[in-house]
Amino acid sequence: MPETRGTFIPMSAKRVAVLMYHHVAAQGGSLTVGVKQFESQISGLVRSGYRSLSAVEFATFMDGGPLPHDKCVLITFDDGYLDNWVYAHPVLQRHGMQAVLFVITGLLGDGPVRPCEGQGTPLPPCPSHQEAKVLMFGDTPDQVMLRWSEVDAMRQAGTFEFHSHTHTHRRWDLECKEAEQKNQKMQEDLLQSRQALESRLGAASSHLCWPQGYFDDDYVQVAGEVGFRYLYTTDARGQNMAGGNPGHIYRFAVRNRPYSWLRQRLWLATHPLFGSWYNAWKARSDARKQRRKAGLA
Repeated sequence: MPETRGTFIPMSAKRVAVLMYHHVAAQGGSLTVGVKQFESQISGLVRSGYRSLSAVEFATFMDGGPLPHDKCVLITFDDGYLDNWVYAHPVLQRHGMQAVLFVITGLLGDGPVRPCEGQGTPLPPCPSHQEAKVLMFGDTPDQVMLRWSEVDAMRQAGTFEFHSHTHTHRRWDLECKEAEQKNQKMQEDLLQSRQALESRLGAASSHLCWPQGYFDDDYVQVAGEVGFRYLYTTDARGQNMAGGNPGHIYRFAVRNRPYSWLRQRLWLATHPLFGSWYNAWKARSDARKQRRKAGLA
């Protein structure tokens, strides 16, 4: 965490919450926010005066620069599911908000743009997260993943920008016995991702989201060597501060709840005092659960 216990943090210190989504679908579920709740969340952010940041604006903030608005939030999505186009894109477009989408470049396909909500045409099926996991790594990823044509459509609309979530989303640390082989595989994975983004979008950024939330010191070094500086985690136990560590960006998972829940969670993610207390309490709670699970308590 950027702060240490007992350190005085002035109330004027700037913090930015980073929201983590995976799916937005007709119904909520595991890692899925229902479209009605997503509408509540995004419209609530707008009514409360929040402005969504681009990756460049967030990077400027992490490097100690100014924010473009008093109340800012970074909205992120992981993986690149079809439902991001079908359901999330129309909501963001209606409210003039934008999000960052970390795509698994090796799973995106080609083909015409499919319908999205609000066009008055039948929508493609968007399976649950468990079904999507089976399909995306099977023979028919196109059933659940975005196409490059849909990526282009969202970029042109200004609702999403696209960055790396690796090329394969594989846990090389679990597949390789030797650290050297693991690091080589990750380097190849990241380079393939960069090449795909450069070929399809014209450029690859310095923003990377770790696959399955896993990273270690070796991975951080490898990522830096191939051009990634801003590294996004699934760690919610900290706060993103101006001039903080760009190699460990905190994000919290957004639940299938209305804006009233999100408003409270945003407050905890950015309050200098109560946010730090909350993170410390959650860390102790998680540790107790792990000890009980291991039979140590």
